[in-house]
Amino acid sequence: MCAAREGRCGRRQRALLCCVLVAAWEVARGQLRYSVPEELPKGSFVGDVARDLALELAALGARGARVVSPGRTQYFALHASSGHLVTAERIDREQLCEKEPQCVLRCELIVEGEMKVYAIEVEITDINDNAPSFKKLETEEKISEITSPGARFPLPKAHDRDIGANSLQSYALSGDEHFSLSVQAGADGEKRPELVLAKALDREEAAFHELLLRASDGGDPARTGTARIRVAVLDANDNAPAFSQAVYTVRVPEDVPVGSTLLRVTATDPDDGTNGEVQYSFPEISDKASNIFHLEPDSGAIRLLKSLDFEEAVSYELEVQARDGGALSDTAKVSISVTDVNDNAPEISVRSALSEISEDAAPGTVVALLHVQDRDSGANGEVRCSLGEGVPFRLERALDDYYSVVTARELDRERASEYNVTVRAADGGSPALRSGAVLALRVLDVNDNAPVFAEARYSARLPENNAEGALVLTVRAWDADWGQNARVRYRLREGRLRGAPLSSYVSVQAETGALYALRSFDYEEVREVELWVRAEDGGAPPLSSNVSVRLLIADENDNAPQVLYPASGAWSWAGVELAPRSAEPGALVAKVVAVDADAGQNAWLSYELAKATEPGLFRVGLHSGEVRTARSPLARDAARHSLVVVVKDRGRPALSATATLTVVLAESVAELLSELGSAAAPAEPAGSLTRWLVLAVAAVSCLFLAFLLLLLALRLRRWRRSRLLPPPSAGAALRGVPASHFVGIDGVRAFLRSYSHDVSLTADSRKSQLRCAGGSCCDTLPARPPPDEAAPLRGEDAAAHRAAEPDGLPVSAATAAAPGFLPPFSLLARLSLSLFTLFPITFPLSSLCIRTDVCCSRLSFTVLFLSLLDGISHWVPRPPIFSCVQVIIM
Repeated sequence: MCAAREGRCGRRQRALLCCVLVAAWEVARGQLRYSVPEELPKGSFVGDVARDLALELAALGARGARVVSPGRTQYFALHASSGHLVTAERIDREQLCEKEPQCVLRCELIVEGEMKVYAIEVEITDINDNAPSFKKLETEEKISEITSPGARFPLPKAHDRDIGANSLQSYALSGDEHFSLSVQAGADGEKRPELVLAKALDREEAAFHELLLRASDGGDPARTGTARIRVAVLDANDNAPAFSQAVYTVRVPEDVPVGSTLLRVTATDPDDGTNGEVQYSFPEISDKASNIFHLEPDSGAIRLLKSLDFEEAVSYELEVQARDGGALSDTAKVSISVTDVNDNAPEISVRSALSEISEDAAPGTVVALLHVQDRDSGANGEVRCSLGEGVPFRLERALDDYYSVVTARELDRERASEYNVTVRAADGGSPALRSGAVLALRVLDVNDNAPVFAEARYSARLPENNAEGALVLTVRAWDADWGQNARVRYRLREGRLRGAPLSSYVSVQAETGALYALRSFDYEEVREVELWVRAEDGGAPPLSSNVSVRLLIADENDNAPQVLYPASGAWSWAGVELAPRSAEPGALVAKVVAVDADAGQNAWLSYELAKATEPGLFRVGLHSGEVRTARSPLARDAARHSLVVVVKDRGRPALSATATLTVVLAESVAELLSELGSAAAPAEPAGSLTRWLVLAVAAVSCLFLAFLLLLLALRLRRWRRSRLLPPPSAGAALRGVPASHFVGIDGVRAFLRSYSHDVSLTADSRKSQLRCAGGSCCDTLPARPPPDEAAPLRGEDAAAHRAAEPDGLPVSAATAAAPGFLPPFSLLARLSLSLFTLFPITFPLSSLCIRTDVCCSRLSFTVLFLSLLDGISHWVPRPPIFSCVQVIIM
């Protein structure tokens, strides 16, 4: 016994292990299977999906998990908070599966965030919720009184919608001793009750017999159903109707028209009269079949009342009874098989789909989950799916009837901002039926495009003297992105122009790209401006691009010609030229030099003689500005000629300037000076000349007073030193000086070297140069004796001094050259000469000096200065510088 018990335990363990392995296999395939009884209330627990699929509860809620059933009615739902699968409706197994031995409902769990689908199967188990029932609660049977005992008569069958142990199990008959019950099992296992005549009938004894037929199922507790049977005793009828076939079989397509006759059953009865009249009927038929088929009672034709549907039922089993007027009958079986016709197009259901996708989504991203099915069978139910051409998507099979629409490559919103993806499905029928679904998908923008300027390089011309804030040009850039990523803003790159920030010259409007001039440009200062404009979008991070902008400042005729020679306004004798009376025609007299700060045509200058003292004597070159003699001067021509030359540019309007030249017809410089001297007085007002003379005399007087004070101080210092030191040897002060450097003028021994200065004036420059040569100055003896010898005091023995002096020199020269005596006069002379060179108080002869290389300027002041020195020499010994000046003038 123990061995038998261990064997049973082993078998149970193996069975349990098989169940666990099957469940694990189903989970591994992405499928779950549960079992629940029917008739559960709404919200009843079915299974823990989150635990069985190892899904996190937070992920289920956040990713939008839901349960979808194939039909219109959703029998199950998912609690996102608990992850449990629960019933969404009351489930009636008999309504869904009828006589199917196994009732399985299928649904899918879709996790939208992950675009994944899991198949779930729920088996609905039967409960004893239906009692056996009879089609007719009361049935009348007619039996002849001559019927022999043992005769069998079919009774109405009871129906129980439950299956298994809960289905119909037994019949019981009660009510009369003349009858008994016999239950026969058919080929399909169905129990058929039959009424058996147990005792002969006698109509005269009892014309009717009342019986009660009870049907019971195997449920716990058992349910029963009853039907009353009334047996009427008839007179004798010895022949029963007989069908030509025991089983009638017919195959009809599901698209057969309504009203068509499917087949005709026939039964014959050899009796005469009413006993030979046969009537046909369905003794037992379901409600569903009774709505589809109709049996003609007289002809036995079975007609179609409603369209057949292969997808609802593939075959029908009917029982036909033929009964004569004598209550004798016969039965036959009718089998109607429905063949499939390709009458159902594939059905596409979008279980989950995205409406938006970023353009930088990786290839293989799932955008939609589709369920495709065809209710037909065989080749008619085989479905082929495809996508429209030219879209960056492809189909992938997820489960049996599920397809995923995934990206096939990277998306580009700039090429296509949205897609209408058409999914097509076609079955294998002939002709094939097709269906389609459209997925609308919008592509979200990513900042992957930098702004692009309309031109590779911008240039514009801006006239000078522009108004501040004038529009120069507008740069334009486009961004292929969308929204904020396509919003372009402009700004200038940092730079400097002429030492100032570039932003102080121009600015750019951030929104429009308009470039404005912040200041007025001058072509003569700035001729072109090179700058860079940056266009930047509003993405994160922003993308940008640069473009070069070149601004060319266009010249305008805003500068009149400027005359460089002759210069005007310096002094009254500027522009005086010398022309000999013996000049030939075409001889060059002078040249007017002018420049124009403008450029191009605005700077092209032309010269013309506007006014002349003697018309026809001189002419001016149109483009060169050279003043030449048009003819030879005549004796009757005046000595002085005033020429007014007009210089014009070619601007619009033209600007001009004038230059005035004075040409003196003279053969020598002396004649020129005489002519100019006669005209010097009116050239400059007398008041101006007097003012300059007074200033010069005052300056010399101040210098003279300073000299006297310095001389007095030096005399006192020497007198004190002569009392303290012995007299040095005679001639020590002049030791080492060559005798060739001493020249005697008017009895004065002086140290003289040549003094000169050069005056340069060019026609094309507004600057004159006064250059003093490094060695061209009047040098005097040192102001102090050498450090190793003491300076002699004035009043010492003159004979000793004379003995040291060279022969042939006067005593006054030695006295003048004594140390300490010459420096003040040398300083005074140098300052005086510098002073009279700074004040142009005499008539200017610069042009004459250029032509004759004779330094003859400032003569009047020189004469005045020498006269002043002659007066001073009566009081003090004359300095050697006086003799130097005399030599230079002579």
